Amino acid sequence: MAKQQPLRILHCFRSPVGGIFRHVRDLVEEHSKAGHEIGILCDSSTGGEYEDSLFDDIRPYLSLGLTRVPIRRSISPSDIATMWDTYKKIKSLRPDVLHGHGAKGGVLARLAGSVLRVNRYRVARLYTAHGGSLHYSRSSLSGQFVLRMERLQEYFTDALVFICEYERDTYARKVGRPRTKTRLIYNGIGERDFEPIPTRSDAVHFIYVGMLRDLKGPDLFVDAFAKTERLLGRPLSALMIGDGPDRDRYREMMVERGLGKRIGMLPAMRVHEAFSMAQNLVVPSRAEAMPYIVLEGLGAGKTIIASRVGGIPEVLGADSAALVEPGNSDDLARVMAETLSTPDWHARTMPKPEAVKAVFSSAVMARDVLKLYHELVNPTAGQAMPVTS
Repeated sequence: MAKQQPLRILHCFRSPVGGIFRHVRDLVEEHSKAGHEIGILCDSSTGGEYEDSLFDDIRPYLSLGLTRVPIRRSISPSDIATMWDTYKKIKSLRPDVLHGHGAKGGVLARLAGSVLRVNRYRVARLYTAHGGSLHYSRSSLSGQFVLRMERLQEYFTDALVFICEYERDTYARKVGRPRTKTRLIYNGIGERDFEPIPTRSDAVHFIYVGMLRDLKGPDLFVDAFAKTERLLGRPLSALMIGDGPDRDRYREMMVERGLGKRIGMLPAMRVHEAFSMAQNLVVPSRAEAMPYIVLEGLGAGKTIIASRVGGIPEVLGADSAALVEPGNSDDLARVMAETLSTPDWHARTMPKPEAVKAVFSSAVMARDVLKLYHELVNPTAGQAMPVTS
């Protein structure tokens, strides 16, 4: 990454879990190594020991520090106090770039940046949705409100960053054609993530790795697992790895169906450790943007079975036999059974690691994001560059 004017970059997001947190960690490390000063502002009430260990990994790269304030998922009157407190903290850090991730992070970064602008402080304001508000339907009252707020906030946005074509197209369809600068920059994983991870001798047939909430489809995983057993006519084994608000409900679902001894549950852990526990990774999400778990699984040489949602077809291929209809446990079970009963299914179905690496690299992602930062901070340096991509 070429040396340029050092920037002070602050990433704002709500919850330090999942894909957003992975995305920010990669940018923090890459940009810090390139000589820039980086900070994070996020929620203080979410995350646990596992997330704390991930913060410890990147703490050496956070020259602007880690700032945590209470940020609620839903809109509430307490947001006013949070915004004021957040603004004061951001102002003290004197950032050149405020990059908001997810709906709440986007609000905090863009509003705080706009107040700084009013006070004659030059700061670039960027927003990456990571799915978030784009999962809302235009047919619901709450969806109409959220999507109209997204449109309104364009007036306080210097650039929108889309992490896949699906997210860019969904924004145009639900919010409207962007009226500000945009970039399409795919999520990417690092060199160390493109190393095959062998399965342990006591590996299970399938794993689910992720947040335990309905949007991610753990209930579909349980239902499809039972149907896969019936299709194959034999008992199987599986693990659900992760934390979330509905953990107890999924446990009860497994016990009620007599699956409690064949589907285990483990707390969130480092993904490399999780991948050693099975060859077949199931991603049954009802909605996604560009989930890192798919990229990480492919980099580790795992077999992916995933819902046809978000940017997943852009990774696996639009016509991939590994894609299933979202919300359809029968279709999911059919493919799960095929992976166990069809010789060479992985070799014939999964994209080649070198093809994934060529497009979904964290080095490429960080380079292109940094290029956009410099365009916004130094507008004359980017006049010859296209506004959209």
